[in-house]
Amino acid sequence: MIVGCPKETKNHEYRVGLTPAGARALTTAGHEVLVETGAGARVGFPDAEYLAAGASIVTTPTEVYGRAELVIKVKEPQPPELPLLRAGQILYCYLHLAPAPDLLRHLLDSGVSCVAFETIADARGNLPLLAPMSRIAGRLAPQMGAWALQMANGGSGVLLGGVPGVPPARVLVIGAGSVGTEATRISVGMGADVTVLDIGTPRLEALDALYRGRIRTAVSDPDCLAREIEAADLVVGAALVPGRLSPRLVTRAHLRRMRPGS
Repeated sequence: MIVGCPKETKNHEYRVGLTPAGARALTTAGHEVLVETGAGARVGFPDAEYLAAGASIVTTPTEVYGRAELVIKVKEPQPPELPLLRAGQILYCYLHLAPAPDLLRHLLDSGVSCVAFETIADARGNLPLLAPMSRIAGRLAPQMGAWALQMANGGSGVLLGGVPGVPPARVLVIGAGSVGTEATRISVGMGADVTVLDIGTPRLEALDALYRGRIRTAVSDPDCLAREIEAADLVVGAALVPGRLSPRLVTRAHLRRMRPGS
């Protein structure tokens, strides 16, 4: 099989769909690998490493898409890439099609076969390709929230972890999956006063057992959600329905009731 890896073109996307180690595994198995020049440069993989792994470097995305039977990338194809797809080709990447009906229609019309990273599940129903991204997002959320809470950035000036004599910020985490678990971990580590909401008890029980009274947990309902949002300095949305649009739980009415600068 001819496997192609184009350079990502989506704004602020620096990752690459195939590492040199991955290219080596494919070439060792007898496949031909095409990598667009510079595809891995922004994450520390120069073209020379792909060449050493047995891949061929090509100069344009047109050549990658034109020759590859399987295209491996990170994010969904951008508008200039869509005409390059062809019937019978396999596209392997994060797609997130629920909020992108136009992209979905184009992919259907093109005849390409798509495998969306975010929908691949193991025998237990876990999402092994989405989980690492969720963990990163969960760990970043409290850090970005702490930055936004600084008065110089338009925030209320509350310190996430507080100081002796001054209470910490109240952090509300909505959802106790991969994102929520990591957001809770970092928020607790920074010294915040953390509440976690979820629609079921098993994940809340796991967090309760882990933090032993250092966080509050509650089964979410509309009244509880409204009350906790109003009291929070920082709200982290971490709810997920696999393969569908994430539920929009925080409304403008909720936001109007939050404290200025939260």
